[in-house]
Amino acid sequence: MVLAVLLLLVGLTSWYTVDESEQAVILTFGEVEEGISDPGLHFKLPWPIQSVETLSKETFSLQFGYEQKDGEVKDFPDETKMITGDENIVLADLVVQWKITDPEKYLFNAESPKDVLYDATSASLRSIIGSSKIDDALTSGKAEIEADVRDLLSSLIEKYDIGVSILAVKLQDVELPNEDVRKAFTDVTDARETMNTKINEANKYRNQKLNEAEGEKDAIISRAEGEKAARIERSRGDVAVFNALYGEYEGNPEITRERLVIETLEQVLPGAEIYIMNDDGNTMKYFPLRTMNNEQPKPAVEEGSEENNG
Repeated sequence: MVLAVLLLLVGLTSWYTVDESEQAVILTFGEVEEGISDPGLHFKLPWPIQSVETLSKETFSLQFGYEQKDGEVKDFPDETKMITGDENIVLADLVVQWKITDPEKYLFNAESPKDVLYDATSASLRSIIGSSKIDDALTSGKAEIEADVRDLLSSLIEKYDIGVSILAVKLQDVELPNEDVRKAFTDVTDARETMNTKINEANKYRNQKLNEAEGEKDAIISRAEGEKAARIERSRGDVAVFNALYGEYEGNPEITRERLVIETLEQVLPGAEIYIMNDDGNTMKYFPLRTMNNEQPKPAVEEGSEENNG
């Protein structure tokens, strides 16, 4: 019977199975021999020579400042109350994602690794909140606070060497301790948002006016450039006309001079009546072309014969 009991004990304690979500550690007289992470059926020496400790590979969640069970959330405000860097009180809770990466250290380097992790989380969060401003903790600085808490917590866990790794840190709620303070802070936040909105609208109006001014400036410059080009071309045309007249003047100065006088008079006095006059020193005689034009549509008068008749 004793032999049968021994054989049964050897048969029952000489093999063990490891699930895909598990990892195991073999102990020989209480001393760690090796870690097993491959799933399947494994064999070992019977108890009490060797024993097996099985741990999970899953990701665990550490809830700091609250506890959620069966859809209900229970808060622990005494644990989450802390002071910011600008001496304001806030309530902050978070969740830490972690997993066991070294089963031997997890089993033997600390009596309660979960308590060590909880205390390290509390110290890390209080340290980072204590060096942050309340505005950052309540508004846009949460992501930076989460990253800082994760870095500090990871460094602490590495120093404690308890065989776990920190995967993620997520702030759940950061709020003020009572309704009056929350309302006052909300009013301040709304005022700040209104101020930022007004500043953005002013900047938008300024940019719009600057763009309009830039457009008007470009239009003025464009018109000035066009006027400049037109004046240059007109000046070149005037120079060409002057050079042509000067060439004519050199060949026939008297005729050219008279023609210029007549053209100038036509431009200056476009509606004036024209008379051909002769002054012999005693009596001025003139020939009324306008009257004759009204009476005779096509007069044939020669200036020399008129002067002779006069």
